Amino acid sequence: MMQSAAIAAKGGVPGLQFPGRGNRVSAGFGLVGKRTAGSNRLWMPDRGFCGGNSRLGSSIGFGVEMSRMRSGVEGIFRSREKARYVKVQASGDLESVPSDKPQTKSSGNVLPYVGVACLGAILFGYHLGVVNGALEYLARDLAIVENTVLQGWVVSTLLAGATVGSFTGGALADKFGRTRTFQLDVVPLAVGAFLSATAQDVQTMIIGRLLAGIGIGITSAIVPLYISEISPTEIRGALGSINQLFICIGILMALVAGLPLAGNPLWWRTMFSIAIVPSVLMALGMAFCPESPRWLFQQGKLFQAETAIKKLYGKEKVTEVMHDLRAGGEGTTESDAGWFDLFGKRYWKVVSVGAALFLFQQLAGINAVVYYSTSVFRSAGIASDVAASALVGASNVFGTAIASSLMDKQGRKSLLITSFSGMAASMLLLSLSFTWKPLAPYSGTLAVLGTVLYVLSFSLGAGPVPALLLPEIFASRIRAKAVALSLGMHWVSNFVIGLYFLSVVNKFGISRVYLGFATVCLLAVLYIASNVVETKGRSLEEIERALSVAV
Repeated sequence: MMQSAAIAAKGGVPGLQFPGRGNRVSAGFGLVGKRTAGSNRLWMPDRGFCGGNSRLGSSIGFGVEMSRMRSGVEGIFRSREKARYVKVQASGDLESVPSDKPQTKSSGNVLPYVGVACLGAILFGYHLGVVNGALEYLARDLAIVENTVLQGWVVSTLLAGATVGSFTGGALADKFGRTRTFQLDVVPLAVGAFLSATAQDVQTMIIGRLLAGIGIGITSAIVPLYISEISPTEIRGALGSINQLFICIGILMALVAGLPLAGNPLWWRTMFSIAIVPSVLMALGMAFCPESPRWLFQQGKLFQAETAIKKLYGKEKVTEVMHDLRAGGEGTTESDAGWFDLFGKRYWKVVSVGAALFLFQQLAGINAVVYYSTSVFRSAGIASDVAASALVGASNVFGTAIASSLMDKQGRKSLLITSFSGMAASMLLLSLSFTWKPLAPYSGTLAVLGTVLYVLSFSLGAGPVPALLLPEIFASRIRAKAVALSLGMHWVSNFVIGLYFLSVVNKFGISRVYLGFATVCLLAVLYIASNVVETKGRSLEEIERALSVAV
């Protein structure tokens, strides 16, 4: 059986051929192909056994032999896929399963298209960060200085909108395609930024923030989805983690944009209006970007899929990629999954992994560390809020850049485990620096060290990996909606933590809260070790076949 599976993996089984002219019947396998001149070898076309253009003729004998042949071949492939699935389940590592075939080198260049998509990631980070510096000044202008509740709504409405947008993004990407969804997304992004910049009352500001939130919610779902679907297998990890890198860059851009505020209190309006520019550039750039070949194939648009593959990877990759899509079952008559399908037995396990990764990401305390970073740095003698924010932001960018270089070498799973382990140790250090008396003389320095190490650890894995890993492990028919559901978990948990965090700190103290975060990080390590598979070096189709439950 192993020999049969190996032969099948190479695309040919000795003694098999679709019926046609010059074919003959063999007592062993039934129908076999004609011999080529000067050779006893038999050939078989590369196209799949189902749906080829073979002519069966009118002979009942041919029909019987064809039925036997198909049963034998399907048995070989079922055994082979089942063996792959069992091996993945046993090892938890796709890397231990050999690749179906060697990859040919691509002559295309996907970087310009990834760059256009990453404008969405920049907007994601910019809208998250822009209100931090501007809030004090816009509160004066909109006469809400004394109303902290309304100030809270200005901040948190963005998160509420992002929750709605993340769910909407998956449905839009499935219906209209990835590139068209990017272009549609410019509406809430640009209009939201414009309303925020020109608001004369708090109601208009909240509406603008809500629209901008919907916009970044959509981008949070479709940016990693699009990048994963167009990236070559060998560099998909590096390109996927660029998404997180550009989110960090967007946050830093918002920080830099706020520098003139001290000298010009009305500058906050310019800060919000700046976000219109990348929104429009993203919409224009997507007009020249190819659609995801996987989405096109799923829609049955084979010619357009081949055209997109040529543009992305070069014409020499068309046959290989199209073969992968057929082998992965994309483009079959099976329709896109509905929302309720995600909770069925077939997909729930893998969908729960995606949701859990984002839940652990938020419950691990990243927002708490960033929120308290200013006071932590002040305790160490760093009085400048800008300097404190810049140090945290620079640590995030630096760690994400390192993660990008390691993603396709060390793998996703190992980076996640390393990241959450480092975060647990950093949280423990932060907790002890606030409470353990022997460390009191060094508490400020240790708190800064713990904060920087935590942010570095987060950016090595917990930050970039979930958004990269999810589109890889989700099957094609659920990919967009499952990514959207997982991102929805991210935004909901983000919103809830932001809402109740200060109350929890006031009740239990920051040291105990940090200790709780360390416990969550350790639980994340245990969960990842037993439930997350390694996906580096495998095409999306290979991953889907390996993770599909054998029937």
